[in-house]
Amino acid sequence: MNSKLLREKYISRAKRIVVKIGTNVIGGSREPLDETRLDSLSEQIASLVESGIQVAVVSSGAIGAGMRQFAMTTRPRSLPHLQAAASVGQSKVVSCYDRSFRKHGLHAGQILLTRDDFDSRERYLNASNTVHALFENCSVPIINENDTISTNEIQFGDNDILAAFVTHLIQADLLILLTSAPGLCAHPPFSENCVIEEKSAESSKFGARIDFVKCIDDSVLALARTETTPDGTGGMASKLEAVKIAVEAGEAAVIADGREDNILPRLLEPRNVGTLFLPAVEKMGSRKRWIRFTRRSCGSILIDKGAASALREKGKSLLPSGIISARGNFTRGDTVRICTEGGEEIAKGLTNYSAPDVRKIKGRKTEELEALLGQDFFDEVVHRDNMALA
Repeated sequence: MNSKLLREKYISRAKRIVVKIGTNVIGGSREPLDETRLDSLSEQIASLVESGIQVAVVSSGAIGAGMRQFAMTTRPRSLPHLQAAASVGQSKVVSCYDRSFRKHGLHAGQILLTRDDFDSRERYLNASNTVHALFENCSVPIINENDTISTNEIQFGDNDILAAFVTHLIQADLLILLTSAPGLCAHPPFSENCVIEEKSAESSKFGARIDFVKCIDDSVLALARTETTPDGTGGMASKLEAVKIAVEAGEAAVIADGREDNILPRLLEPRNVGTLFLPAVEKMGSRKRWIRFTRRSCGSILIDKGAASALREKGKSLLPSGIISARGNFTRGDTVRICTEGGEEIAKGLTNYSAPDVRKIKGRKTEELEALLGQDFFDEVVHRDNMALA
């Protein structure tokens, strides 16, 4: 594979981009924000917009900015103090973006999201419509988790994952994760799915930068460094998880150093900077992405080998006859994991039945359902149109 051709194909031709900017990129050492770098990134984004590219920004930095406003030296542990830091810091972050974008005739449009906004199909589509309306009105969406009201999102959430979800939300062509590392780096031996061009084999404290990754497997995930910084919550592991969400749905992704001069124009030219992750061959539709990656599961259905083969190889719906058991307390319309008896997830889908009803009809033939449930029944437990394979 030729690196330059791959970068031209997947990066230079992108017309809609999600750029995630990490806390370590725009966080100031003493001041709430490094406004010089934020101005530079805003100018770079404005140049992309001027060239006809739609750009949505997922920006971290709110909690870090709030911490510095409060003169905190370590990240708070208690939820109320985290929420207070986010509240103060978020206004600082958005006002800085807006001031920077106004120099280029653009507005900053703030969008704060919670995990629940992605579970609800209606709210999910409303958020998507808002982003597209901002694009039409000379605005750059500045997106963040709504940390002031979130609970698990602050403790376990991460803006890398949010950026991947936003990539699906607006069907972007490319996800760019800007961090404080030059890309995905490693020391030998390297995974067979990682390609290091001779000209890009420069070493750093992280190791040699990988030019592009063909497929994210366990050996690639094992390259992730686990440490995080005092202000941030992520690390390379969360970035690879986010990248995997994007590329498996058919979109390319890049991890690059957001502190490098003119990093975004250089990526789009394209220069050999950062690490490019190649997308899956087939693009997944919007609804299937929402089911597979975004909506949380409420339980699981275990199926036999015959049903697994029918789903994987023949594109069939899930019928009661192939079901072994149901786990959890899901209701009709919830998202469930569909797994083999050994626990391997092969799909996710929207169930037509509650967990108690699935347990009642498991292993039964379709013609037996009316006698078991009355007239209110479906032939399929999960219809193939409401299912996305893993």
